[in-house]
Amino acid sequence: GEESLILLDGRHEFPFSFQLPQEPLVTSFTGKYGSIQYYVKAILERPAAPDQSVQTELQVISHIDVSSPALLTPVLRSQEKMVGCWFFTSGPVSLSAKIERKGYCNGEAIPIYAEIENCSSRLIVPKAAIFQTQTYLASGKTKTFRQMVANVRGNHIASGSTDTWNGKTLKIPPVSPSILDCCIIRVEYSLAVYIHIPGAKKLMIEMPLVIGTIPCIGFSSRNSSITSQFSMDMSWLALTMPERPEAPPNYADVVSEEEFSRHVPAYPPPIDCEEQLCCPVFAYIQEFRFQPPPLYSEIDPHPTDVEEVQPVSFML
Repeated sequence: GEESLILLDGRHEFPFSFQLPQEPLVTSFTGKYGSIQYYVKAILERPAAPDQSVQTELQVISHIDVSSPALLTPVLRSQEKMVGCWFFTSGPVSLSAKIERKGYCNGEAIPIYAEIENCSSRLIVPKAAIFQTQTYLASGKTKTFRQMVANVRGNHIASGSTDTWNGKTLKIPPVSPSILDCCIIRVEYSLAVYIHIPGAKKLMIEMPLVIGTIPCIGFSSRNSSITSQFSMDMSWLALTMPERPEAPPNYADVVSEEEFSRHVPAYPPPIDCEEQLCCPVFAYIQEFRFQPPPLYSEIDPHPTDVEEVQPVSFML
């Protein structure tokens, strides 16, 4: 208020409350070349004495909901690079990568789907990383700072081989949320899938990421429908399974009659323990080495006494 107070000796406490502005505030951030900070400052005005002031930092978070339709769309990129120069080319290296959505939160693991084909004569290594790009705008000038915040590495791929990532995960570390609506500081993220090629420039594709504050709820139920929409573009990700399991073949069907009769001789007659064996014991043990497996049957040879059998269903 505007009125003056006369305070007696001792400790006095005054509660304060402030209403934040209606327009969205930019998230608090401290970067390489600048920062966005908020403070609460209290000033004590005293007559015939200097003013006293104290301040404390206030953390402000501008929420980003990753459940918005714009952040639920999958991102797909592909690129190819010819290794070598002029007439000494050794072959192309191709890379295709996909993520299921654009928005994620801190602590989430990003499943990466990728296919790498190495038609060159060199040993290559696929990698993936999350990059943070800080952009500062002031007085008509722009300054950019880029750093890696998380990475993962794949297996070596020899010449003439391919490798597939069927959901290789990369966990997001604790980082600042994306800042996209500030006119002086921007914080953006991207997921880069790249291939290290000895003696050549690396092959890289980048997919945009938005680090939000409100996690996506129920995305797993929509995951199958979203992935199915891109099944034609990413057909190499489909995993097929037979509808019904087939019975294993009989041992006699996969070997010749001569080999089957040689491995399955007639059983010797029982030997009386009181009589002395006419040949070493190992000769009899050898006959049991190549016995055929039992024939496959869907009838249980040892049925239980339960009258009613409940059906069992499996959900994939």
